[in-house]
Amino acid sequence: MPAKGDCALFLDFDGTLVEIAERPEAVVVAPGLPNTLATLRDQLGGALALVSGRSIGTLDGFFGPHRFDAAGLHGVEHRLRGELAPCRPTDHPKLRALIEALPTRLPLHPGVLIEDKGCSVGLHWRLAPEYEEELTKLVQEMAAGLGSEYRLQLGKAVAEILPAHASKGGIIDYFLHQPPFAERTAVFIGDDLTDELGFATVNGRDGVSIRVGKGPTIAQRRIETPAELRRCLSEWASKGRIDVERLSPA
Repeated sequence: MPAKGDCALFLDFDGTLVEIAERPEAVVVAPGLPNTLATLRDQLGGALALVSGRSIGTLDGFFGPHRFDAAGLHGVEHRLRGELAPCRPTDHPKLRALIEALPTRLPLHPGVLIEDKGCSVGLHWRLAPEYEEELTKLVQEMAAGLGSEYRLQLGKAVAEILPAHASKGGIIDYFLHQPPFAERTAVFIGDDLTDELGFATVNGRDGVSIRVGKGPTIAQRRIETPAELRRCLSEWASKGRIDVERLSPA
């Protein structure tokens, strides 16, 4: 594994840095994690970024006062070297119209959650698993109705409609062409179907892909839980070395 100064570290949020909660707003960031990430960022010369389906504003709320470089909404928006390229909901009138109509089209159940992210929308059924088949079919129909400008992204008890160009793989590739991430070995850690495109990009660039948790994956290495990952990150920060060789093969 290259020395830490030669790495660029990309980290998913939900299910990776934090345990998944029943409701998106209920996740808990472990004490000390923001400072650990800030230490790693400084040791990496700034080459650390969060890559999430969440908005950057939401990530900032969890990690404040730190503000990390980040890709939000699967890359619809990003912040690089502190400069924000934002999501603009007004650029997506068809999607906004669909979101406004969603409450009348969904099954009437308090466990079905609509997560309006401005330039994308997620439907969660973790609290109502009996609706999975019905909701998946409904969201597939809605995404198809929006045309080729949008696509459907499935995850753990969630389906999201987002701009077709957005993907974690694409935004990681973009970051790897920009300082301070350029010409470094990419390390990407994620946990879900939404992260597989990121793993593919990193694998194609001879980087290191790491899956958190069980399930089929194209990632090269595996960490069992977010808590175990947090221990690894703390160890890497304290020892000054990103040691992936000790991780189990995926």
